Amino acid sequence: MKTIFDKVTDRRGSSAIKTDWLKEYYGREDLIPLWIADMDFQTPDFIVSALKKRMEHPIFGYFRPDESYWHSIIAWEKRIHNWDVKREELSFMPGIVRGIAYAIQCFTNPGDGIVVQPPVYMPFIHLPEQNGRKLLYNPLKYICGQYEMDFNQLADLCEREKPKMLILSNPHNPAGRVWSVETLRKLADICSKYNVIVISDEIHAEMALFGNVHVPFAAASETAQKISITFAAPSKTFNIAGIISSFVVVKDEEIRKKFYNYLEANEFNAPMMTSVIATQAAYTDAGDKWRIKMLKYVEENVRYVTDFLGVNVPQISVVRPQASFLVWLNCKMLGLSHDALIDLFVNKAHLALNDGEAFGPGGEGYMRMNVGCPRQILETAMQQLKEAVEKLHEN
Repeated sequence: MKTIFDKVTDRRGSSAIKTDWLKEYYGREDLIPLWIADMDFQTPDFIVSALKKRMEHPIFGYFRPDESYWHSIIAWEKRIHNWDVKREELSFMPGIVRGIAYAIQCFTNPGDGIVVQPPVYMPFIHLPEQNGRKLLYNPLKYICGQYEMDFNQLADLCEREKPKMLILSNPHNPAGRVWSVETLRKLADICSKYNVIVISDEIHAEMALFGNVHVPFAAASETAQKISITFAAPSKTFNIAGIISSFVVVKDEEIRKKFYNYLEANEFNAPMMTSVIATQAAYTDAGDKWRIKMLKYVEENVRYVTDFLGVNVPQISVVRPQASFLVWLNCKMLGLSHDALIDLFVNKAHLALNDGEAFGPGGEGYMRMNVGCPRQILETAMQQLKEAVEKLHEN
């Protein structure tokens, strides 16, 4: 039976990075775009309707949200994650990557160490480096089909380098790992011991799959609560990344005062009109019902890719995501060099995926694929990949 998620929507000509910048990033335009992390499902109609209704008013003057905006976030966090958030702990954030940069600038100085856990979302690597901080790696370990944190290496690193901050991907991007409460508590204990602030990017928090449950880092323990800054947004879940709708939660009063004073002084904390409207429309019962249907569709897409590759392209294996629409593909058994692997996907299979090397150490030989798209698009993409690999072996 066809669903709303099966509808194919042409995004070309809409200034979408995913489609209209293929030439810039891949050197050609005739590619199925399965790369940048937004979905090809239409934004829910209840969000579109809310935006249209406000657009009917003929004046777009200075704007400030009322308390209902903040309470919609508070109610959502309680309902979805059983996390109690207070109004004073909340602030608007004009993008999570920007928010991480603000936190780096607020709490660290040039030359200070910042820990990241590769393979990991590319800006986590770029932000410390480009802000003149010392990038420190605490690589994840791949054990029995999933990634785990290396706490012994982290403790040694903290003892030796005295870092000021750790940037956590929770759930993890690109591997889709939902960190257990035990893992988060252990991470918090080590970071607390060495006075390391944890910046938790939880943009994929509402996208736990296959019965997995997301735990906000700050909710894992009292220790975690005292050392952390949490960033979240409705953007991934409801496909509104073009509407800057992020927010931040800081539980600890001392950290909160310093960070929120910094945001206030630079006017980084003022929500945009469209951000407020879209967030309030998303964080409703209608939003949760839509989310549940979307996640079921994504789960079936993950199953489809896993089964198809297992039968037709066994040289590529899937690190099954526990959250999000991003699938981490292990392509090492193809035996290709980095350049040959990129050539296979781009020039032979005509697919645009993210290059695993861009995610730092441990990403070599992997590709990140976005399966947040109609099934027929995915079916075509998998067939093209199958044929490309078959031709590769023929040669």
